Amino acid sequence: MSEYKEYAAKTVSEAITEACAQLSVTSDRLDYQVVSEGSTGFLGMGIKPAIIKARIKEEEVKAENSFEEKEVSAPSEPVAVNEETLENKESEVSNETVSEDKAPASFDEEAIVSAARVFLDDVFKAMEMPVELDITFDKENIVLNIDLKGADMGVLIGKRGQTLDSLQYLVSLVVNRNQEDYIHVKVDTENYRQRRKATLENLAKNIAYKVRKTRRNVSLEPMNPYERRIIHSALQNDRYVTTHSEGEEPYRRVVVTLKK
Repeated sequence: MSEYKEYAAKTVSEAITEACAQLSVTSDRLDYQVVSEGSTGFLGMGIKPAIIKARIKEEEVKAENSFEEKEVSAPSEPVAVNEETLENKESEVSNETVSEDKAPASFDEEAIVSAARVFLDDVFKAMEMPVELDITFDKENIVLNIDLKGADMGVLIGKRGQTLDSLQYLVSLVVNRNQEDYIHVKVDTENYRQRRKATLENLAKNIAYKVRKTRRNVSLEPMNPYERRIIHSALQNDRYVTTHSEGEEPYRRVVVTLKK
């Protein structure tokens, strides 16, 4: 039986993701115990990381060992990819393009920032959470950037960033009301987006190695479109594996397969 190893991160969710990346497994194949929930401290003091003990589930280890004992001469049966799948993948990997002939949009920057601020102030007031808002509008790229600062931002991040994504979606609805051109909204706190991106890229590379080693497809846990794009982008130039998405939202997931 494999031994537990400790993994630490800012939140339990991030510690689980880190363990998955290091062990090259998805969360449903991970056997873990929470050692400490962690603490954000007060005014930057007394910060404690979340800690878990984790290992690959025993049945997964046995299955892998059994598979490695067999001589494999050919890759697993390739997954058929139809035009709809290709279109979905292309839309996830590439950003939306704007026609060069279209005249640049005109935005009331002050009104946009104010609308977002009033909405979020009301939300955090209802939650009884003191949160400092840093809001800027990038006119060139038509992006509203919002950074949240406070004592307990783990609550606003939520499991795998789901709460943060929900806030981002709601703010997007508010600021795009009566707008002719779409305004992209990015809500972040404690550099979570960048940290999550780095973790997912690491996970993608480890899963790609596992697919090459076992010659078996790996289906990742459900992810939002932003996170699926990260996985697709991380592996789009890989010589040995390819990726595609399967399922319907919110259970749509990335599948990593061996190239022919």
